[in-house]
Amino acid sequence: MTETAEGLRRPLLEVSHVSLSFGGLKALGDVSLEIRTGEILAIIGPNGAGKTSLLNVINGVYHPQEGRILFEGRERTNYRPHQVAAQGVARTFQNLGLFRGMSTLDNLMTARNRFIRTPFVAQALYWGPGIRGEIQQREKVERIIDFLGIEHIRKVPVGTLPHGLQKRVELGRALAAEPKLLLLDEPMAGMNLEEKEDISRFILDANEELGATIALIEHDMGVVMDICDRIAVLDYGEKIADGPPEAVRTNPEVIRAYLGDPEA
Repeated sequence: MTETAEGLRRPLLEVSHVSLSFGGLKALGDVSLEIRTGEILAIIGPNGAGKTSLLNVINGVYHPQEGRILFEGRERTNYRPHQVAAQGVARTFQNLGLFRGMSTLDNLMTARNRFIRTPFVAQALYWGPGIRGEIQQREKVERIIDFLGIEHIRKVPVGTLPHGLQKRVELGRALAAEPKLLLLDEPMAGMNLEEKEDISRFILDANEELGATIALIEHDMGVVMDICDRIAVLDYGEKIADGPPEAVRTNPEVIRAYLGDPEA
């Protein structure tokens, strides 16, 4: 991507001077961050830096004591998670949040609930509009199943799948929601090299082919440097760097946060 293209991207989401505390514990302190339309942004930092807390603020799990959240230029600081989802924000989690007894297909179908416009009676009786509505939603889900190459597990209960495939199913469920903004919390945690390469490819394809703007938390710096347009770094709840991968990699504050200060 050229500097000109980067400069033309407008903010999809703006975090403005957000602070979040739990009792006397500060999780975030005066954090400001933009997520720009069409980019892949990595949010990195040592354990306990506030990365997941930031995602939780963005998707409405937590409400900050100070600061504002704007999405597409509109205030939504105090939205609840279901309201945020209705705006077009989807999320995966560090710990898998799948319905383990349900099939891959049924897990992905749960992401289509917000698109259903069929009257409740028609759904309950599975009649007329109810049948047509389900067929329309299933077609959308089948496209995501094809996109992720998980046709062979479409009817398999997800609780019986290996970890790497479960992570792929969770990504699929988020993509089935047709997100404008996709939040990924450690999407490659616990994966081997081949699985990480697969998920990296799917993330790039979701950005390029499906048009999803993506913000992800990831500890594998090789992956971050390879697939991300920009990196924001948190340390002890504060943002200490924000920029393109090469600039962040050589930033002295970032090096100190990860490796410690040899003169301390």
